Amino acid sequence: MLIKTALLLLLSCVMHYASAQNSGFKFPSEPIADANEEPASNTALTPTCRAKLKQQKIMVLLAESRNGIISAKQSSYASAVNIINDKLKALGLKTYTQEQIRAQVAQAEIDAYFKNDPDAALSASKRMAANYVLRGLIEMTAGRNAMVNVNQVNVNMEFTLSGSDGRIISQTGASNASFAGNDVSGMARILVKENADEVVTKLYNDYCAKAGKR
Repeated sequence: MLIKTALLLLLSCVMHYASAQNSGFKFPSEPIADANEEPASNTALTPTCRAKLKQQKIMVLLAESRNGIISAKQSSYASAVNIINDKLKALGLKTYTQEQIRAQVAQAEIDAYFKNDPDAALSASKRMAANYVLRGLIEMTAGRNAMVNVNQVNVNMEFTLSGSDGRIISQTGASNASFAGNDVSGMARILVKENADEVVTKLYNDYCAKAGKR
């Protein structure tokens, strides 16, 4: 009798659970977040952070380092800069075109900036009246991949976000070792396209966390 009763109870529980599943009911797996709470995700800026960035001006500069030699001709990386600018504008920031930068900042000054000349960095940002400068330095190493018998190029990009006073706010990077060939600007564009959201969000989450209101 006890066994029969237990079986009936078990059958009742199974039928109740099946009914709940069919009706669309699910047991909550996570607590429901407060609707007024700002997201803590590393892939999205909070509303407060976005408000701080509204209409702030930023200048983006890219350069390549190969065997210790810096090449900072901005026109070589136009497509990569455009991708980054689009992401920055989506956050409410105001960006500069390469034509605007070349009209105000001499190439020698840009070269000095990538050689860590602090005076050049300050001068460049002042000329553009920029609140921030985002510097991207591309480093590449080439070698022969014996396993697949191709020339492989490893690309690494280090991004540094600085304030108008030259103070470093945040740094992050992106890398890819799957490319083969010598089209560095093309590889930079692909790498930026794949990582732009994460890079920009990381830099400005750090800004909102550390820099405060400027």
